[in-house]
Amino acid sequence: MFNPRPEIEYADTIVIKEFQEKKLVEMLDYLSNSSRYYQTLFSKNQIDIKEIQSIEDLKKLPVTTKEDLATYNQDFVCVHQEKIIDYITTSGTVGNPVSLMMTDIDLERLAYNEAISFTVAGCKASDIIQLTTTIDKRFMAGIAYFLGAKKMGAGIIRVGAGMPELQWDSILRFKPTVLIAVPSFILKLIDYAKKNNIDLKKSTIKKVICIGEPIRNINFEFNTLGLKIREEWPIDLYSTYASTEMATAFTECEHGAGGHHHPELIIVEFLDENDQTVGDEEPGEVTITTLGVEGMPLLRYKTGDICHHYNDKCACGRTTMRLGPVIGRKKQMIKYKGTTIFPFSIHEVLNSIEEIESYLIEVSTNEIGTDDILIKLSTKKPVDSKFEKELKDHFRAKLRVAPSILILEKAVLQSIQMPESGRKPILFIDNRIEAIS
Repeated sequence: MFNPRPEIEYADTIVIKEFQEKKLVEMLDYLSNSSRYYQTLFSKNQIDIKEIQSIEDLKKLPVTTKEDLATYNQDFVCVHQEKIIDYITTSGTVGNPVSLMMTDIDLERLAYNEAISFTVAGCKASDIIQLTTTIDKRFMAGIAYFLGAKKMGAGIIRVGAGMPELQWDSILRFKPTVLIAVPSFILKLIDYAKKNNIDLKKSTIKKVICIGEPIRNINFEFNTLGLKIREEWPIDLYSTYASTEMATAFTECEHGAGGHHHPELIIVEFLDENDQTVGDEEPGEVTITTLGVEGMPLLRYKTGDICHHYNDKCACGRTTMRLGPVIGRKKQMIKYKGTTIFPFSIHEVLNSIEEIESYLIEVSTNEIGTDDILIKLSTKKPVDSKFEKELKDHFRAKLRVAPSILILEKAVLQSIQMPESGRKPILFIDNRIEAIS
């Protein structure tokens, strides 16, 4: 029977650590017997896995990168092909997509992860959850939300991505209480409602599980995107962070102070650029070791995401570590005119401009070998050259530098953002030489 409050997530931190270390030893034994990639890694580096008994001992092991996973993809598979049930590819936010294969055990783990993540956000079996994410195109998130809601016993409405008219038809027809949505898409739902005389305050939607984009700053206050949603639609917003490779989510509770760690599913380290553990107050790259994965378990896998983490007990009673909003992706860091910028900072500026309807950030290498930024955007109404000047001044005020601006027709921009094979809108394209070499 599904337990929405796993005891380990409320246990003493020493108990959690001992629990994880037992699982780590089991996982290392499994890898040494079943994974060609890690068998080679252990042999090449003369690693005796019996010497890895604690979380601290992990630093004796090399990290695994996305490039490793892409280059030696099949060597990570630990089971015979007949045990593989689901084939998945990452969305390729940074670099080329990689493939992952999941067994029935992995799908059950995925369902458990999402079910307890929903309950962290206060969802219940009595809820009806509307999915605004695709469940096809080899996308993990959609199937994860479906399986999690099913395991929890909630009702499910599978609408898929986009289509504000159909989303609202489903909301008015079936009266869901929870949305799973990309935050910027919520603004499109709000815009459709206003244009079609739909009273947002009378909607049955009580909360949104926000995916793919941050809605909070590192101090946990709502960022520009979160504030814009809340100003128009008085509903509860919950941040969540996940990646395909970890098959685990960090979802915040009602106190909105970071996404809760599920220690029964994953070990998390926060590393600097030299693969050393950062201090509690420092941001670090989220590096994960999966627990309970059968098909393609990962050991010290560097996600590329830079986050803060928090170890104090949450007001909800959980004692697990909490993950702060993603500051940026390591590979997306931009050095522009002497200033270090992450795309998140650019998003913040663009989301604060009322006239902007949609946008895409493109980064490239210029003729002198440094980073260039071009922002392609569409506006709600025609604008003049004064708008572009004011936008650049706004960038200078917020970021000290102003990128190049290209205003496009909405349809033209949408064709770039959402190619036929796409699963979610593209907001960042990295054309830098080192990114594609």
